[in-house]
Amino acid sequence: MSTLSIHFPGKLVFGNGCLHQLPDEIAAHTTGRVFVVTIAPLLSSLKGLIKSLEEKGIHVVTNTGIVREPSFQDFHRIMAEATSYNPDVVIGIGGGSVLDIAKLVAAQLGNDQTLADYVGIGLLKQRARYLVCVPATSGTGSEVSPNAILVDDAHGLKMGIISPFLVPDIVYVDPLLTISVPPDITAATGLDALTHCLEAYTNKFSQPFIDIYAFEGMRLIAANLVKAVRDGADEEARASVAMGSLLGGFCLGPVNTAAVHALSYPLGSSFHLPHGLSNALLLPYVMEFNLPAAPERYAAVAQALGCPREKGDLATAAQGVAKIRSLIRECGLPATLKAVGVPYEAIGTMATDAMNITRLLKNNPRPVTLQDAVNIYKSAYE
Repeated sequence: MSTLSIHFPGKLVFGNGCLHQLPDEIAAHTTGRVFVVTIAPLLSSLKGLIKSLEEKGIHVVTNTGIVREPSFQDFHRIMAEATSYNPDVVIGIGGGSVLDIAKLVAAQLGNDQTLADYVGIGLLKQRARYLVCVPATSGTGSEVSPNAILVDDAHGLKMGIISPFLVPDIVYVDPLLTISVPPDITAATGLDALTHCLEAYTNKFSQPFIDIYAFEGMRLIAANLVKAVRDGADEEARASVAMGSLLGGFCLGPVNTAAVHALSYPLGSSFHLPHGLSNALLLPYVMEFNLPAAPERYAAVAQALGCPREKGDLATAAQGVAKIRSLIRECGLPATLKAVGVPYEAIGTMATDAMNITRLLKNNPRPVTLQDAVNIYKSAYE
């Protein structure tokens, strides 16, 4: 068992409707200047929050500049506005892309380091601004993770910034914010969260403490995601998926993900597929690849997903793969790379690019060679 190191947010509030408590929380930590990173579709839902802050004498600047997975260029553009404003509190309200940018903005303000100095693991040395994260989707778990992901404009590759200084001071998870999320995004982000839990549980460096979060996260999402997709107003299903996503986020710092995420990165950077969809497209195929290396772990995964115990671990684990395929189908997501327009000829390049994501591939329970990556993409193609 490797050393376990966990950085929890300073405070976590979870519950339907809890967002109304946030203004009082923020007022206790600001001298009057708040920078909010969010998306335009959420502005109507945030009117009450912003009005309440302004009634407390707090000046609020809102940025809605993130409309896709963020790049270095996006960060520098938003950072210029934040630097000019110089807030003492940064709030991210949105999906993982928004939260990642908010985390990095809070870390960069008042910091002599540049972004180039801290791309990587453990290179960020400080964060001088108070950071609040509020997820509006149930997927990335970024609200409680030490991770932020940006696309390198020069090379088109996703780059990770990982540091305990990216863990927020306060996290508010109000599942009601996810009510308006469309079915396809609900499905893709939910499967992303499920993948976080699954890859942590089957990880080469899995931890018993994190297994607790990972197993329960898989159970909650598998039992409720289809309900949330089919009836977005189902508050109980939304809350269960949001809790599963949160638990998946707690897995990302101490253990992190593995080959599914590594192989999904080229789908996002080269073909601009949403991150959650990229994971869903590859998950069952990577599971099949990994089964021989960790049959007992994957049998437990199957049981977390709601599958009955079979006579042996491999037979039980195979039911887990079938369950994932069923979830993808019931959620209405495409199931092959061909269906989303990825050209067959790109497989070799994608495999080569994926092999560069060593920080994740090293976690996989079965070593992945370049030919393995090619074969997995081919299996997922049609």
